[in-house]
Amino acid sequence: MKKLEICASSFASAIIAQKAGADRIELCENLSEGGTTPSYGTLKLTKQHINIDTYVLIRPRSGDFLYTDAEFEIIKQDILICKNLGFSGIVIGILLPDGSIDVKRTRELVELARPMGVTFHRAFDACNDPEIALEDVIETGCDRILTSGLKNTVIEGSATLKQLIEQANDRITIMPGSGVKSTNIKFLKELIPASEWHASAKSTLESKMDYHNPDIENMGDAIFQSSEEEIKSLLLKLNE
Repeated sequence: MKKLEICASSFASAIIAQKAGADRIELCENLSEGGTTPSYGTLKLTKQHINIDTYVLIRPRSGDFLYTDAEFEIIKQDILICKNLGFSGIVIGILLPDGSIDVKRTRELVELARPMGVTFHRAFDACNDPEIALEDVIETGCDRILTSGLKNTVIEGSATLKQLIEQANDRITIMPGSGVKSTNIKFLKELIPASEWHASAKSTLESKMDYHNPDIENMGDAIFQSSEEEIKSLLLKLNE
C-alpha cells in the first residue's frame, strides 16, 4: 500500500486532505513562495481538528536555505511549539554555502524534535551532490527526504530518484514530490519505485469578494486550496 502526503497550505486544505483520505499532511503557508511555517493560530486549530499524521513545515522565510543564527533560533523555537502541540513531525532543510547539507545543525534539530518524525525537504534539490547529500541526511537521523530528483518535476528527475532509492536501500525513505498529479501518477509509479508520494493537489478558488479594485493586481483575488476530488483520484490510481 503506497502512501500519499498532501501539502496543505491552509487549515481549510488540511480539512479537505483528511476528508479525502490522505495518509499524511505537510502543513505550511505561502505555498506560492515555496512554503513557510504556519501561524500559531493555524497550528493550534489544525491540531484540534486533524487526526491523521501531520508534519509541519519549519521554514522562517522564503528564499535560500542558508540561515543566520537568529533564523536558526526561530527554527528551534517553532519546532518546540510543534512538539508542545503534539504534532506527528516536522519538515526541515538547511544547507551550507557550498551547497552541501548542514549536518551539524540538522542533527541538532532532529534531536530537538524527537520523538516527532523528521522529513528533510526540497532543500535537498539545491544540493551540490545528491549521492553525498543522501549519506549526510541519513547521518543526521532524518526519517525521509522529499525530493524531485534535483529537477523542477519528478518526471524530469526520475532517473536520479531511482538512483537515490537504490542507494538509500531502506535506510531512509525517498518521497518524490513536485508535479505529481492524478493524470500522471500511474506513469510515475511505474517509473519510480517509491513507497510514499507527495502532492499539493491544489485547485484555484475564485474570490467571493463583490468588489475588486481594478488598479491593484494580485491582491484579494484567487485562493489556492487542496482539491478533494484530485486527492481521491490520486489515491485511487496510486494503489490500483
